[in-house]
Amino acid sequence: MQQIGIAITGSGSAVPATFLDNQGLTELVETSDEWITTRTGIRQRHLAKAGDSLAELAVIASHQALTMAGITPQDIDLILLATSTPDDLFGSACQIQAKLGANRAVAFDLTAACSGFVFGLVTAAQFIRTGVYHNVLLVGADILSRWVDWQDRRTCVLFGDAAGAVVLQANPRDRLLGFELKSDGTQNNCLNLAYKANSTELLSGVCVGQGSFLPITMNGKEVYRFAVQKVPEVIDKALFRANLCVEQVDWLLLHQANQRILDAVAQRLKIPEDKVISNLAYYGNTSAASIPLALDEAVRQGKIKSNNIIAASGFGAGLTWGAAIFQWGR
Repeated sequence: MQQIGIAITGSGSAVPATFLDNQGLTELVETSDEWITTRTGIRQRHLAKAGDSLAELAVIASHQALTMAGITPQDIDLILLATSTPDDLFGSACQIQAKLGANRAVAFDLTAACSGFVFGLVTAAQFIRTGVYHNVLLVGADILSRWVDWQDRRTCVLFGDAAGAVVLQANPRDRLLGFELKSDGTQNNCLNLAYKANSTELLSGVCVGQGSFLPITMNGKEVYRFAVQKVPEVIDKALFRANLCVEQVDWLLLHQANQRILDAVAQRLKIPEDKVISNLAYYGNTSAASIPLALDEAVRQGKIKSNNIIAASGFGAGLTWGAAIFQWGR
């Protein structure tokens, strides 16, 4: 039986029109442009308005990815949406399917926070490699501004809203060269968007918990320590599975969380600065959208070219982290 591989053949991205720069944040909380830039590398972030929807952003990014790949919505077999902030708690992938008119596609959401795109990439690859599906649309999208406490200067400076998408297709030569995925639930309390229940008595002795989700909370020092230690390790393991050495990597594409994390991981891996893709200065941490957003931008700028080897890694709440080594294009 002939082995089926995958190729990533198209990319797209979208951000809301409204943006908030660091100077604007100084009117909300006690901070400064210098403080934010020095500690995070972020200068501005795009924010969705009340009437904006995650599905709409995702559809814009998806159309761009489909156009680049040279296929139509009717060609899609599967839509995977990596998100922690759907428009509907039951999921938004089916909304994307309907808005695209991808009437042949099955669609579902996948939640792994800032690791979501990498987890989704590996998940999509398994459907293609087994021969079940041939064309998969993978979307990473988040509107974290809905869940940020805009009076908490530790978190409100970090996050932005965006969507990114890629098309994965069956290919004679497998372009997903290696991967490694990890989870550690014992560190779950380091980064949360938690639900708070209030006890409601329906009848005597019959109570339920009703409430809402709380704003994002984060232990920044622990998350930084975790990322700097675990991300180089997981990339090394993925490279080992790909039978490659770090010198063969053309681009390091990390989840865009903090410039200091990007720099520290690159230094530990001995990857030169000019091979590190970074756009978080303009978008902030966009969670599951950050890797495909940065990928699409680098492809359209002509940085990433066909056959380039990319080491991508996502890391975040869960705690979850993972790496995928792939070649761009067919």
